[in-house]
Amino acid sequence: MSKKTKKNKNTFFKQLSPNKIVKALWVLFIAGIVSITLIFILIGTGIIGYMPPIKDLENPIDKYASQVYSVDGQLLGTFSQDKNNRINSSYSDLSPYLVEALVATEDARYYSHSGIDIFALVRAVVKTGILQQSSGGGGSTISQQLSKQLYSPTAENVVERVLQKPIEWVIAVQLERYYTKDEIINLYLNKFDFLYNAVGIQSAAQVYFNKTPKDLKIEEAATLIGMCKNPSYYNPLRKNERTRGRRNVVLEQMYNADYITKQELDSLKQLPLVLDFKKVDHKDGLAPYFREYLRMAMNAKKPSKSNYASWQTEQFASDSLQWETNPLYGWCSKNKKADGSNYNLTTDGLKIYSTIDSRMQKYAEEAVEEHFSKELQPDFDREKKGRSYAPFSSSVAKNVDSLLLRAMKVTDRYRGLKNQGLSEKEILKEFKTPTDMKVFSWKGEIDTTMTPWDSIRYHKGFLRTGFMAMDTQTGFVRAYVGGIDFKYFQYDMVNMGRRQVGSTIKPYLYTLAMEEGMTPCDEMLHVEQVLITETGKEWRPRNASARRVGEVVTIKWGLQNSDNWVTAYLMKQTSPYTFARLLHSFGITGRIDPVVSMSLGTHDVSVAEMTAAYTAFANKGIRSNPIYVTHIEDMYGNIVATFTPKLDEVFGESTYVKMIDMLRGVVDGGTGSRVRRNYGITAPMGGKTGTTQNNSDGWYMGFTPKLSAGCWVGGEDRSIHFDRTSDGQGASMALPIFGLFMKKVYADPDLEYKQTDQFQSAKYSPCDRASDDDDVIDHQPVVIDKMFN
Repeated sequence: MSKKTKKNKNTFFKQLSPNKIVKALWVLFIAGIVSITLIFILIGTGIIGYMPPIKDLENPIDKYASQVYSVDGQLLGTFSQDKNNRINSSYSDLSPYLVEALVATEDARYYSHSGIDIFALVRAVVKTGILQQSSGGGGSTISQQLSKQLYSPTAENVVERVLQKPIEWVIAVQLERYYTKDEIINLYLNKFDFLYNAVGIQSAAQVYFNKTPKDLKIEEAATLIGMCKNPSYYNPLRKNERTRGRRNVVLEQMYNADYITKQELDSLKQLPLVLDFKKVDHKDGLAPYFREYLRMAMNAKKPSKSNYASWQTEQFASDSLQWETNPLYGWCSKNKKADGSNYNLTTDGLKIYSTIDSRMQKYAEEAVEEHFSKELQPDFDREKKGRSYAPFSSSVAKNVDSLLLRAMKVTDRYRGLKNQGLSEKEILKEFKTPTDMKVFSWKGEIDTTMTPWDSIRYHKGFLRTGFMAMDTQTGFVRAYVGGIDFKYFQYDMVNMGRRQVGSTIKPYLYTLAMEEGMTPCDEMLHVEQVLITETGKEWRPRNASARRVGEVVTIKWGLQNSDNWVTAYLMKQTSPYTFARLLHSFGITGRIDPVVSMSLGTHDVSVAEMTAAYTAFANKGIRSNPIYVTHIEDMYGNIVATFTPKLDEVFGESTYVKMIDMLRGVVDGGTGSRVRRNYGITAPMGGKTGTTQNNSDGWYMGFTPKLSAGCWVGGEDRSIHFDRTSDGQGASMALPIFGLFMKKVYADPDLEYKQTDQFQSAKYSPCDRASDDDDVIDHQPVVIDKMFN
């Protein structure tokens, strides 16, 4: 540097007096303050960065999962958007340990600042930012962390994150203006994602500890709050010891904040981290088929014929009837919120109070598993073992490949490959290429290597079921099992599936005969019956046994032993058209062909319809329609819908007395007597077994004074069945599920259903004939009926 330059520089500094330096610093300081203030004003008005509108600040979390509760107060499951299983929780629902742990760990001066903690901010800048101390602590308040969760997208780099900070400060201050401290804590805990689809503290408490937030212990609350630092790093399921260490840090902070004593701290730190982990998945938990039915029913849209294929005419008619008569069907489309929009099952935080009893649901699922895993499936596997056509019957041995090919074409895998443009030949090659997969077994899921083609055949080898139990007087559905395992077999055999009902239809025909003046004590000659069809052909039903051929038998004996000749005799006394109308009165929907063979149960009916129909036999001729939900609340606790029992009279009181006598006879000494013999049940009850041709379907319908239950068992295809009737009849396949279920129900003293319950009394005796002044339901016969009488 030249002497001239040095001289000029020295002259410049000599000219700067202390007063000028101070004045310059003040100018810089004021300019900085003004600039920062201006920046915050621009941020606050939304000119710089993103500032949420007032409406969003007043309702920052607008997506909550809807919850389904059992009648005994248990959470059955939730409906949520993908990875957003947030359940609305109020501050009063929180354990005080949660609040204390959060404040002590994340924001010790939470109750004394207005969104920004200046002391913590300066400390973080100096210690963490300048001195690079890892223990310097963070400067973000709970309000700032909430603003980050709500409105800050994931930053790509440090610079972007630094630029986000001032915006979060402004939003934090705004949040403090709109909410109390308690509300901000509640919002924070409702928003946080605790992994495993446990979004929000309500879901987290349920997933990790199977509890509500209010019931969390100190160490459990500390564990969840510890996860807030980094849920992936402090994952209690995968990193138990690491998370336990973080939990203990939270406990120490609670001690430092005087929330717990030194003695409590020392004892709590010694505890192991014990979880009761239950991952949230709509395929898991109690009543998955029921919850899926609710989801589909409530989300249904008004049927439009243009959305149905030509072969779905009957389905369109059924859905249209549901839309008009069932308030639960299409509920979200039929009902609107205060803002005029329709309810959304996955985001509006509804509380749906179902009629399901979690204890009875558990007993029903256990009954299915016990019967299938210990007896039914092993018996079926033994029968089919070594047979080339297994699991199908020998009658379709030559068509096995075509049956499997047809099954292949309805799989998601096939549709995916088809969408990729693969030819049929290429797709078949893919299906016959071994791959790693999980398959179902009654002993638990199996990891194996198998071709998709073989997996189709393997899973078809498992028999299926549908079971439902409902209160006879109210129609409240208490248990609903749509299949053997929802993860692998999602088709619901309670409401969606319809199968031939076999002899379980006979009580309806007997009801018609009783209505028309017959009694259980009436007699007939037990010989083969011949009926003439509309086409002029003879119909001669066969009997399963040759018992009492040529003898005089009573009508009651016919039902007690499910005798086809007695049934045909009764069919002679009426017409198919009158019988079809009566079936509709019993609540049987869909097309019913009015032919004489219908008396043996040749048409398809759902388990739900059959179970509801049988309530009339226990309820003096009054049929109860199934009720699945009692009421619905919005997220604020307001009742937005109620559902009341709907009853329909099917037949009169004198017929009730006759039918009760005969159906009790089925259980006490007929085809349903295994209920007494094998399960030791002494309660008054009636029932009816049913088996269709080739043992394709096995049914049992049973009822007590207060409960009606129906069970179907069979293969996915009608060609999958037992060859031996002794194994494939309804008394062997379906009745045991009813027996096991009722035995468990009666063994529970906390349930309202007792073995001492009695059927309603009446002024008639079974063999009394109806007089002219008795109440007899008029089924309005038409002229064409006379052709068959």
